Amino acid sequence: MVGTLQRVMVCSPGAAGWDSAQRASGWRELGFRHAPRFEVAQAQHATLCGELTGAGAEVLQLPACNELSIDAVYTHDASLPTDDGLILMRPGKSNRAGEAEAHREFCRSLDIPILGSIASPATSEAGDMVWLDPKTVLVGHSYRTNAAGISQMRQLLAAQKVEVLAAPLPYGPGPSACLHLMSLMSLLDEETALVDLPWLAVETVELLKSRGLGLVEIDASERETLACNVLSLGGKRLLALAENSQTNERLHHSGFDVRTFPGSELCVNGSGGPTCLTRPLLRA
Repeated sequence: MVGTLQRVMVCSPGAAGWDSAQRASGWRELGFRHAPRFEVAQAQHATLCGELTGAGAEVLQLPACNELSIDAVYTHDASLPTDDGLILMRPGKSNRAGEAEAHREFCRSLDIPILGSIASPATSEAGDMVWLDPKTVLVGHSYRTNAAGISQMRQLLAAQKVEVLAAPLPYGPGPSACLHLMSLMSLLDEETALVDLPWLAVETVELLKSRGLGLVEIDASERETLACNVLSLGGKRLLALAENSQTNERLHHSGFDVRTFPGSELCVNGSGGPTCLTRPLLRA
Protein backbone atom coordinates (compact mmCIF):
# COMPACT_ATOMS: atom_id res chain seq x y z
CA MET A 1 0.00 0.00 0.00
CA VAL A 2 1.04 3.59 -0.54
CA GLY A 3 -0.49 5.65 2.27
CA THR A 4 1.57 8.09 4.30
CA LEU A 5 4.60 6.30 5.73
CA GLN A 6 4.49 6.51 9.53
CA ARG A 7 6.77 3.79 10.88
CA VAL A 8 9.64 2.05 9.10
CA MET A 9 12.37 -0.45 10.01
CA VAL A 10 15.88 -0.13 8.60
CA CYS A 11 19.20 -1.91 9.10
CA SER A 12 22.36 0.16 8.92
CA PRO A 13 25.52 -1.10 7.20
CA GLY A 14 27.15 -1.23 10.63
CA ALA A 15 24.40 -3.48 12.00
CA ALA A 16 24.72 -5.73 8.92
CA GLY A 17 28.48 -6.15 9.31
CA TRP A 18 29.77 -4.03 6.46
CA ASP A 19 32.61 -3.03 8.79
CA SER A 20 33.47 -6.71 9.44
CA ALA A 21 36.28 -7.97 7.21
CA GLN A 22 34.98 -11.52 7.56
CA ARG A 23 31.39 -10.76 6.56
CA ALA A 24 32.33 -8.30 3.83
CA SER A 25 34.84 -10.70 2.26
CA GLY A 26 32.10 -12.70 0.54
CA TRP A 27 30.88 -9.77 -1.53
CA ARG A 28 31.54 -11.47 -4.89
CA GLU A 29 29.51 -14.55 -3.99
CA LEU A 30 26.67 -12.31 -2.80
CA GLY A 31 26.50 -10.45 -6.10
CA PHE A 32 27.97 -7.10 -5.04
CA ARG A 33 29.74 -5.18 -7.78
CA HIS A 34 32.81 -4.36 -5.70
CA ALA A 35 34.11 -4.70 -2.14
CA PRO A 36 31.87 -2.80 0.29
CA ARG A 37 33.05 0.64 1.38
CA PHE A 38 31.63 0.88 4.88
CA GLU A 39 32.13 4.59 5.57
CA VAL A 40 30.49 5.65 2.31
CA ALA A 41 27.57 3.26 2.78
CA GLN A 42 27.04 4.33 6.39
CA ALA A 43 26.96 8.00 5.38
CA GLN A 44 24.48 7.29 2.59
CA HIS A 45 22.31 5.31 5.00
CA ALA A 46 22.32 8.23 7.44
CA THR A 47 21.10 10.47 4.62
CA LEU A 48 18.35 7.97 3.81
CA CYS A 49 17.23 7.96 7.45
CA GLY A 50 17.26 11.74 7.49
CA GLU A 51 14.95 11.84 4.48
CA LEU A 52 12.58 9.34 6.11
CA THR A 53 12.50 11.30 9.36
CA GLY A 54 12.04 14.54 7.45
CA ALA A 55 9.00 13.01 5.74
CA GLY A 56 7.45 12.38 9.17
CA ALA A 57 8.22 8.68 9.60
CA GLU A 58 9.43 7.06 12.81
CA VAL A 59 12.64 5.26 11.85
CA LEU A 60 13.43 2.08 13.82
CA GLN A 61 16.92 0.56 13.62
CA LEU A 62 17.24 -3.24 13.53
CA PRO A 63 19.87 -4.22 16.13
CA ALA A 64 23.16 -5.73 15.03
CA CYS A 65 23.62 -9.49 15.33
CA ASN A 66 26.21 -11.96 14.07
CA GLU A 67 23.63 -13.94 12.08
CA LEU A 68 23.15 -11.10 9.62
CA SER A 69 25.05 -10.87 6.34
CA ILE A 70 25.83 -7.66 4.50
CA ASP A 71 22.60 -8.19 2.51
CA ALA A 72 20.59 -7.47 5.67
CA VAL A 73 20.67 -3.73 4.92
CA TYR A 74 17.91 -4.56 2.44
CA THR A 75 15.34 -4.96 5.22
CA HIS A 76 12.32 -5.10 2.95
CA ASP A 77 12.82 -8.73 1.96
CA ALA A 78 12.63 -10.77 5.18
CA SER A 79 9.09 -9.93 6.32
CA LEU A 80 5.73 -8.66 5.09
CA PRO A 81 3.28 -6.78 7.34
CA THR A 82 -0.44 -7.53 7.06
CA ASP A 83 -3.48 -6.34 9.00
CA ASP A 84 -3.22 -9.45 11.21
CA GLY A 85 0.53 -9.40 11.81
CA LEU A 86 3.88 -10.03 10.20
CA ILE A 87 4.58 -12.85 7.75
CA LEU A 88 8.19 -14.02 8.03
CA MET A 89 9.80 -14.88 4.72
CA ARG A 90 12.17 -17.72 3.82
CA PRO A 91 14.67 -16.05 1.49
CA GLY A 92 15.79 -17.81 -1.66
CA LYS A 93 19.32 -16.56 -1.03
CA SER A 94 20.81 -18.85 1.62
CA ASN A 95 23.02 -16.26 3.33
CA ARG A 96 19.85 -14.35 4.28
CA ALA A 97 18.36 -17.19 6.34
CA GLY A 98 18.93 -15.42 9.67
CA GLU A 99 17.11 -12.23 8.74
CA ALA A 100 13.56 -13.45 9.34
CA GLU A 101 14.40 -14.44 12.92
CA ALA A 102 15.99 -11.03 13.51
CA HIS A 103 12.78 -9.41 12.24
CA ARG A 104 10.72 -11.70 14.49
CA GLU A 105 12.60 -10.79 17.65
CA PHE A 106 12.70 -7.07 16.92
CA CYS A 107 9.03 -6.85 15.98
CA ARG A 108 8.04 -8.83 19.07
CA SER A 109 9.79 -6.17 21.13
CA LEU A 110 7.48 -3.66 19.43
CA ASP A 111 4.39 -5.81 20.21
CA ILE A 112 3.85 -6.52 16.51
CA PRO A 113 2.17 -9.96 16.23
CA ILE A 114 3.51 -12.69 13.97
CA LEU A 115 0.89 -14.10 11.60
CA GLY A 116 3.03 -16.95 10.29
CA SER A 117 6.17 -18.06 8.52
CA ILE A 118 7.04 -19.43 5.10
CA ALA A 119 8.50 -22.93 5.49
CA SER A 120 10.66 -25.29 3.40
CA PRO A 121 10.51 -26.22 0.56
CA ALA A 122 9.01 -22.81 -0.12
CA THR A 123 11.12 -19.72 -0.68
CA SER A 124 9.86 -16.16 -0.58
CA GLU A 125 11.22 -12.62 -0.43
CA ALA A 126 9.02 -9.59 0.11
CA GLY A 127 10.80 -7.77 -2.70
CA ASP A 128 8.63 -9.95 -4.93
CA MET A 129 5.40 -8.69 -3.31
CA VAL A 130 3.41 -5.60 -4.27
CA TRP A 131 0.12 -4.70 -2.60
CA LEU A 132 -2.20 -3.45 -5.35
CA ASP A 133 -4.93 -2.69 -2.80
CA PRO A 134 -5.73 -3.87 0.77
CA LYS A 135 -7.19 -7.13 -0.54
CA THR A 136 -4.86 -7.90 -3.46
CA VAL A 137 -1.15 -8.68 -3.42
CA LEU A 138 0.84 -9.38 -6.57
CA VAL A 139 3.66 -11.90 -5.98
CA GLY A 140 6.51 -12.39 -8.42
CA HIS A 141 7.35 -16.00 -9.33
CA SER A 142 11.13 -15.75 -9.45
CA TYR A 143 14.37 -17.39 -8.40
CA ARG A 144 13.77 -15.86 -4.95
CA THR A 145 10.07 -16.73 -4.56
CA ASN A 146 9.01 -20.14 -5.84
CA ALA A 147 5.60 -21.68 -6.53
CA ALA A 148 5.46 -23.23 -3.06
CA GLY A 149 6.13 -19.82 -1.55
CA ILE A 150 3.23 -18.32 -3.47
CA SER A 151 0.99 -21.20 -2.37
CA GLN A 152 1.90 -20.70 1.29
CA MET A 153 1.23 -16.97 0.97
CA ARG A 154 -2.27 -17.80 -0.27
CA GLN A 155 -2.84 -20.06 2.74
CA LEU A 156 -1.58 -17.48 5.23
CA LEU A 157 -3.71 -14.69 3.76
CA ALA A 158 -6.87 -16.72 3.14
CA ALA A 159 -8.46 -15.78 6.48
CA GLN A 160 -8.10 -12.10 5.58
CA LYS A 161 -9.73 -12.79 2.20
CA VAL A 162 -6.66 -11.39 0.45
CA GLU A 163 -6.25 -12.48 -3.16
CA VAL A 164 -2.70 -13.52 -4.05
CA LEU A 165 -1.92 -13.14 -7.75
CA ALA A 166 1.21 -14.65 -9.31
CA ALA A 167 3.35 -12.59 -11.67
CA PRO A 168 5.94 -14.52 -13.71
CA LEU A 169 9.35 -12.89 -13.84
CA PRO A 170 11.88 -13.19 -16.68
CA TYR A 171 15.09 -15.18 -16.48
CA GLY A 172 16.97 -11.89 -16.61
CA PRO A 173 20.62 -12.09 -15.49
CA GLY A 174 20.03 -15.60 -14.12
CA PRO A 175 19.60 -17.30 -10.74
CA SER A 176 22.62 -15.72 -9.06
CA ALA A 177 21.39 -12.16 -9.64
CA CYS A 178 18.83 -10.18 -7.67
CA LEU A 179 15.70 -9.73 -9.76
CA HIS A 180 12.53 -9.12 -7.76
CA LEU A 181 9.11 -7.97 -8.95
CA MET A 182 9.94 -4.67 -7.25
CA SER A 183 13.04 -4.41 -9.43
CA LEU A 184 10.58 -3.95 -12.30
CA MET A 185 7.75 -1.92 -10.77
CA SER A 186 7.04 0.42 -7.86
CA LEU A 187 3.52 1.49 -6.88
CA LEU A 188 3.67 5.27 -6.44
CA ASP A 189 0.09 5.97 -5.38
CA GLU A 190 -3.32 4.36 -5.84
CA GLU A 191 -3.39 5.36 -9.50
CA THR A 192 0.22 5.21 -10.74
CA ALA A 193 3.06 2.70 -11.07
CA LEU A 194 6.64 3.22 -12.16
CA VAL A 195 7.62 0.37 -14.48
CA ASP A 196 10.46 -1.14 -16.47
CA LEU A 197 8.00 -2.05 -19.19
CA PRO A 198 10.14 -4.28 -21.48
CA TRP A 199 11.01 -6.55 -18.55
CA LEU A 200 7.46 -7.08 -17.25
CA ALA A 201 5.39 -10.02 -18.47
CA VAL A 202 2.52 -9.17 -20.82
CA GLU A 203 -0.03 -10.53 -18.35
CA THR A 204 1.37 -8.32 -15.58
CA VAL A 205 1.17 -5.20 -17.74
CA GLU A 206 -2.38 -6.10 -18.78
CA LEU A 207 -3.35 -6.63 -15.14
CA LEU A 208 -2.01 -3.22 -14.12
CA LYS A 209 -3.80 -1.51 -17.00
CA SER A 210 -7.05 -3.38 -16.27
CA ARG A 211 -6.98 -1.92 -12.78
CA GLY A 212 -6.75 1.59 -14.22
CA LEU A 213 -3.16 2.24 -13.21
CA GLY A 214 -1.23 4.83 -15.15
CA LEU A 215 2.26 3.63 -16.04
CA VAL A 216 5.34 5.83 -15.92
CA GLU A 217 8.29 4.21 -17.69
CA ILE A 218 11.84 4.51 -16.41
CA ASP A 219 14.61 5.87 -18.59
CA ALA A 220 16.17 2.64 -19.86
CA SER A 221 19.67 4.08 -19.55
CA GLU A 222 19.15 4.10 -15.76
CA ARG A 223 18.06 0.46 -15.41
CA GLU A 224 21.44 -0.59 -13.96
CA THR A 225 21.26 2.15 -11.31
CA LEU A 226 17.90 0.84 -10.05
CA ALA A 227 15.70 3.60 -11.48
CA CYS A 228 12.54 1.53 -11.01
CA ASN A 229 13.09 1.18 -7.27
CA VAL A 230 11.29 4.18 -5.74
CA LEU A 231 9.70 4.42 -2.29
CA SER A 232 6.30 6.06 -1.87
CA LEU A 233 6.21 8.32 1.19
CA GLY A 234 2.51 9.08 0.68
CA GLY A 235 0.84 12.27 -0.46
CA LYS A 236 2.51 12.27 -3.92
CA ARG A 237 5.94 12.26 -2.24
CA LEU A 238 8.62 9.82 -3.40
CA LEU A 239 12.13 8.86 -2.31
CA ALA A 240 14.45 7.94 -5.18
CA LEU A 241 18.14 7.59 -5.95
CA ALA A 242 19.92 10.80 -6.94
CA GLU A 243 21.78 8.85 -9.63
CA ASN A 244 18.61 8.49 -11.74
CA SER A 245 18.00 12.09 -12.82
CA GLN A 246 16.20 11.29 -16.08
CA THR A 247 13.65 8.97 -14.47
CA ASN A 248 13.24 11.34 -11.53
CA GLU A 249 12.45 14.14 -13.98
CA ARG A 250 9.74 11.99 -15.55
CA LEU A 251 8.24 11.45 -12.10
CA HIS A 252 8.37 15.18 -11.41
CA HIS A 253 6.53 15.88 -14.67
CA SER A 254 3.93 13.29 -13.62
CA GLY A 255 3.09 15.40 -10.59
CA PHE A 256 5.25 13.85 -7.87
CA ASP A 257 7.47 15.50 -5.28
CA VAL A 258 10.71 13.54 -5.71
CA ARG A 259 13.20 13.57 -2.83
CA THR A 260 16.58 11.93 -3.42
CA PHE A 261 19.64 10.59 -1.67
CA PRO A 262 22.95 9.25 -3.06
CA GLY A 263 23.07 5.46 -3.35
CA SER A 264 26.18 4.61 -5.32
CA GLU A 265 27.58 2.40 -2.56
CA LEU A 266 24.60 1.50 -0.41
CA CYS A 267 22.23 0.73 -3.27
CA VAL A 268 23.85 0.26 -6.66
CA ASN A 269 26.73 -1.86 -5.36
CA GLY A 270 24.42 -4.44 -3.78
CA SER A 271 21.46 -4.02 -6.19
CA GLY A 272 18.96 -2.72 -3.65
CA GLY A 273 17.20 0.63 -3.86
CA PRO A 274 15.04 2.75 -1.52
CA THR A 275 12.23 0.21 -1.22
CA CYS A 276 14.73 -2.59 -0.55
CA LEU A 277 16.38 -0.59 2.25
CA THR A 278 13.11 -0.03 4.10
CA ARG A 279 10.56 -2.28 5.77
CA PRO A 280 7.43 -0.13 6.18
CA LEU A 281 5.57 -1.22 9.31
CA LEU A 282 2.75 1.35 9.38
CA ARG A 283 1.11 3.57 6.80
CA ALA A 284 -1.85 5.88 7.33
